[in-house]
Amino acid sequence: MNGMNEKLDARPMAAKESMIQGKNYRITVLTEALLRLEYSREGVFEDRATQTVLNRDFPVPAFKVSETAEELKLFTSALEMTYNKREFAPNGLFIKVTGGRSNETNWHYGDPVKDLGGTARTLDEADGAIPLESGVVSRNGFSIVDDSSSMAITEDGWVEVRPKDSIDFYFFGYGHRYQEAVKDLYYLCGKTPLLPRWVFGNWWSRYHRYTEKEYKELMERFEQERIPFSVAVVDMDWHLVDIDPKYGSGWTGYTWNRDFFPDPGEFMDWLHGRNMKITLNVHPADGVRAYEEAYERVAKRMGINPDSQEPVQFDVTDRHFLEVYFEELHHPLEDEGVDFWWLDWQQGTVTKIPGLDPLWMLNHFHYLDSARRGKRRLTFSRYAGIGSHRYPIGFSGDTVITWDSLRFQPYFTATASNAGYGWWSHDIGGHMHGVRDDEMTARWVQLGVFSPLNRLHSTDNPFNGKEPWKYNKITQSVMEEFLRLRHKMVPYLYTMNRYASREGQPLVRPMYWLEPEREETYDVPNEYYFGTELIAAPITDPADPCTCMGCAKAWLPKGTWFDFFTGRRYEGGRLLSVWRSVEEMPVFARAGAIVPMQELPEQMNDLSNPEKMEIYVFPGADNCFTLWEDEGDSLEDADENWVCTKLTLKNKEGFFVSAAQGNISVLPEKRTWTLHFRGVENTTVKVQAEGLNVAAEQSYDAAACTLTVRTAEIPVTSALEVQFEEGLLTAENHMTQFVYEILERAQIAYDLKEAVLKTVEELGKKAVPALFAMELDEALLCAVTEVLTAC
Repeated sequence: MNGMNEKLDARPMAAKESMIQGKNYRITVLTEALLRLEYSREGVFEDRATQTVLNRDFPVPAFKVSETAEELKLFTSALEMTYNKREFAPNGLFIKVTGGRSNETNWHYGDPVKDLGGTARTLDEADGAIPLESGVVSRNGFSIVDDSSSMAITEDGWVEVRPKDSIDFYFFGYGHRYQEAVKDLYYLCGKTPLLPRWVFGNWWSRYHRYTEKEYKELMERFEQERIPFSVAVVDMDWHLVDIDPKYGSGWTGYTWNRDFFPDPGEFMDWLHGRNMKITLNVHPADGVRAYEEAYERVAKRMGINPDSQEPVQFDVTDRHFLEVYFEELHHPLEDEGVDFWWLDWQQGTVTKIPGLDPLWMLNHFHYLDSARRGKRRLTFSRYAGIGSHRYPIGFSGDTVITWDSLRFQPYFTATASNAGYGWWSHDIGGHMHGVRDDEMTARWVQLGVFSPLNRLHSTDNPFNGKEPWKYNKITQSVMEEFLRLRHKMVPYLYTMNRYASREGQPLVRPMYWLEPEREETYDVPNEYYFGTELIAAPITDPADPCTCMGCAKAWLPKGTWFDFFTGRRYEGGRLLSVWRSVEEMPVFARAGAIVPMQELPEQMNDLSNPEKMEIYVFPGADNCFTLWEDEGDSLEDADENWVCTKLTLKNKEGFFVSAAQGNISVLPEKRTWTLHFRGVENTTVKVQAEGLNVAAEQSYDAAACTLTVRTAEIPVTSALEVQFEEGLLTAENHMTQFVYEILERAQIAYDLKEAVLKTVEELGKKAVPALFAMELDEALLCAVTEVLTAC
């Protein structure tokens, strides 16, 4: 089986009842806020799937039509359209949207659309911000996806040029219902696939001429240092690179360099034995040259005499070539052990078929072909326009190592969700050029851990590796702790993976998605929701020299929030500056948040469903979180594959873990549960399973206000109850202790430190005016004020 025999599921025919059609126009009301508008001089309309659009079979929405011989008016609950039934023109096609900015909700055909951005093809060589393509989220309430120039998908899964001069676009008029707009985009273009569980661990990648011996020694060093990785990325030097110039460059290659990897199968088996998957880098643009091991096979199948040594040209528009490309070049390597492919640059943007993007073709057919391994489809490549979310995972490209690059990536990642593109993988730490900056590396790794995928990467420079021990002791410690945290978070991330695929809710969402009418949410471009329970505000600027702390601007929605790491409590509904040392990152959990995690197993890289669960719970509101698990890499995402465990917090009563429901065969028979109640007062607990007392250890960390309960092993089919004797009470912030820690680090006079601390001890929250009078350094004053005004 290969990708040429596979097709994506598609339901391209819209309901006839949704269509309004004339001789040269057709308007399809897909939802009350989503219109398809077509104009064809030949009167020919497209009912096939396209590169962008797969599904038009939305339920017929409510709408009304008022029509005369010369004018058509369409009304829905969200839109009012007026059209003169002629070729689309600004004076003939007009749409008004309800729910956007009151003075900017009118659109005439041809007007530029001001949206909030989507994403971009690549960050190659980016040193800071770059322009973004459009998404479907706009403060004006409308956006457009133009599908006029994309290829049609034929019945047998190939592509075909559509008639020229036809207009075919989709008008998204959702007002400020941003999440709904993106969710309907997913339905229109195809849902985000479910990713394998193992992709959510750490990835090791480096453009470096590794030998098998060097790579193994590095992985063993990571094991010794207790630093987990789940994916081994081997850049282009796995294949022959130093070739005879008569064959061209060595960028493209499919033949293992046996000097570096004498036994590739054994090498990949060795990685698999350490619970790691492997991906190889390929640059397919130069086709297959005569030095390749596969050349004779490929040449014969392409009708070329191997003795001629004529190169087999890469031609993504040739269906026969693509069949040979997969069957003779990729499948044998997959049979040796390659788990998925990293499709890198070099193929350009032009093919023999005008308007056909070779990147899209490679993404599409590599993704389809990956089903042959009987696991989840997966590829790793760059963005190729709206609809590319169907082909995860995204490789964002080779950024320059600067604070400007780091500063752009949180915004870039969150904004990509406006185009439905939720699974970006960045070169964490930056790729090339730039300068050595240990603090910047630590901050970048923190961002990576709270990103969709976390892949350390760097260029082939002897000083530019991302091994933690290459950095100073503080940065090394930060990198190691956060890389371990990433693997601990996999149960949470995997549940969000299901939400992204099933519910159309990306892991990373801009702050304005949930509060579009709050102006403040548009002023925090680097802050984002990280799943359902957390908000992340990564620090992307150097530390202030006085406080030795970095600062991020954050918006906390109305309600109570807690620092995920320290339990410090904040009252929301406001903007604030949050200050953290390089060892810390601003991550906030809402009141009632439940974050399921795992203890790192002895086999650190093992990301199977864990025997030892760790749950972080935050007081202040009742809540229920459903933990979703399955086998982790099954080809079909069927309901019967899943098992769910409900985690419920009732502040006055207790914490409850339900008996696992569903496909319990994918779980261990028993689990231990370590429950961390963060930001709480100490209280006595009683632990029972199915009404019987369970052995449990209870401890309380007064400095972190964290109550920890550790249970013995309990069958996953048994319900667990942790009952609070006095209820779960929110702890008061240790205001003085937090201020002391800031002052301890501050580079100021000792006497001034003492005076500030004394003022805080005496006046508490009322100390702020007095601190202003002391003429403190501005950053120090802001950091202390954050603590004093937290709640």
